[in-house]
Amino acid sequence: MPHDTPLIATIVAGLGLAFVFGALANRFRIPPLVGYLVAGVLVGPHTPGFVADASLANELAEIGVILLMFGVGLHFSLKDLLSVRAIAIPGAVVQIGFATLLGVGLAGLLGWSLGAGLVFGLALSVASTVVLLRAMQERRMIETERGRIAVGWLIVEDLAMVLALVLLPALAGVLGGQPPVDDHSSLFSLPASYGIWGVVGVTFAKVAAFVVVMLVVGRRVIPWILHYVAHTGSRELFRLSVLAIALGVAFGAAKLFGVSLALGAFFAGMIMSESELSHRAAEESLPLRDAFSVLFFVSVGMLFDPLSLLDNGLPILATLAIVVIGKSLAAFVIVIAFRYPIATALMISASLAQIGEFSFILADLGVGLKLLPEQGRDLVLAGAILSILLNPLMFLIVDRMKPWLETRAGKAAAPEDVKPIGPATEPGQLASVAAVPQNEDSAPPRTALAGHCILVGYGRVGSLVGAALKEAALPFLVVEDADKTLAKLEAEGVETVAGNAANAEVFSAANPEAAKRLILAIPNAFEAGQIVLRARAANPAINIIARAHSDAEVEHLKRLGADTVIMGEREIARGIVEVVTHNNAPQSTERALDVKPQPA
Repeated sequence: MPHDTPLIATIVAGLGLAFVFGALANRFRIPPLVGYLVAGVLVGPHTPGFVADASLANELAEIGVILLMFGVGLHFSLKDLLSVRAIAIPGAVVQIGFATLLGVGLAGLLGWSLGAGLVFGLALSVASTVVLLRAMQERRMIETERGRIAVGWLIVEDLAMVLALVLLPALAGVLGGQPPVDDHSSLFSLPASYGIWGVVGVTFAKVAAFVVVMLVVGRRVIPWILHYVAHTGSRELFRLSVLAIALGVAFGAAKLFGVSLALGAFFAGMIMSESELSHRAAEESLPLRDAFSVLFFVSVGMLFDPLSLLDNGLPILATLAIVVIGKSLAAFVIVIAFRYPIATALMISASLAQIGEFSFILADLGVGLKLLPEQGRDLVLAGAILSILLNPLMFLIVDRMKPWLETRAGKAAAPEDVKPIGPATEPGQLASVAAVPQNEDSAPPRTALAGHCILVGYGRVGSLVGAALKEAALPFLVVEDADKTLAKLEAEGVETVAGNAANAEVFSAANPEAAKRLILAIPNAFEAGQIVLRARAANPAINIIARAHSDAEVEHLKRLGADTVIMGEREIARGIVEVVTHNNAPQSTERALDVKPQPA
């Protein structure tokens, strides 16, 4: 067995140290990604001790980007993407232009050429896919309007950077650099003899061809493959098919059409989202998405030289100001100009106040073409590290600034009386089905229901519970954060509270003090535990029912205050035993939830 195993060493060192420092960061209430970056610095070439293979780490990190964008695509649809095109396209283009001008200005102060300034500015204009999506997922905003705008904005930036990567070699001579030697080893290589407009035309033609292939062919082939594999009954094959589709489409898109790996993976996920098996596909790919996204942050940390903070102190501060302040202000003004709420503008601004993987690629290409000095690449790397570290702080500042800015703008939400929607307080009495408009950026209005049931989550389990509660005419409301589910519930006349129940304002809107019962239909035991604590503090007498997937989760939730915790596997076994012991005849019908009306 060979002892020289750089791949294994890189994975073990990267994940091992990321776990140690991520856990330390979490212990001190610092975002874990800070610990991942520190781990990368320690295994990088600029610190003593073990040095991981940087090229292998970068490729592993690219897999993380692919899987992350694939996961986002699974929660998206073409309709969602087109719904935000009016702001995402002009917003991203204007913000890229503004950040590029700021980069050109700083390059001029440093004595660089115009070509160097353009490459430098472009590198500072594009946000990191991983950082933005991790921030969205942590705040459960992917399926909200703000999340759709942020992802749409990201897709436009991605396409713009693909175009820049293709055009830079063709323009290198004009901008004062060194044109590359023509290389037609892949379909991504375009000879300079095409001319600038020829290169642009071919690039757009390739992107258009990829989109057409995915919408026409992929729309039929990908769901068919998933359903075929699902009918084999092999979970291993299904998981493998999901990964093969995600990675295969991303790689094929890059090699055949010149589209970025991330964009190819996003389209694969978006096409797969039309299948009924998309939820299962998301679950199967989640563990690998998390592991490889951690390796992305480790690979970024490996590039950072701590001594550069001393050698280029003022230029690094100026670069950081462009990324964190300049880009954020531009995004804020653009979103406000499109008449979106202040909180939406603030969230988009914070999301884009960092740079990442595309910035490194552009900087490396600029140095290779003799357009950008090596100092420029160092500034881009330092700006990326520091902006990623500061990004959680940006969200904290945004949360503090929102009430003050809304007050200054005279747009603070005034309290208003809200009619209960859905089943009324008295059993059998129907309530108004007219939904009350709710501003996504303000605190949700408090329900007028009392003696009701709070149902948290309306997925596969929650929807069955909700149907049974509705059948029994019991008063209830649903706390949910998915826009599509909320719209469906409101159309059915069910009262909803939009948001994450772990949030204090959202949970308070469900009036837990006057509620009779809390049902936690969400599968996440850690999040459910936070809600249990919040509910028990608000109403010691409330009856709490939760779900779990293991004995450890059952004990965890009961210890926090849940009255009843139902483990799915245990109930399935109990149902099977009941059928076998009490009724040997086979039954073809499903057992229905039996919820009887109770006196108010």
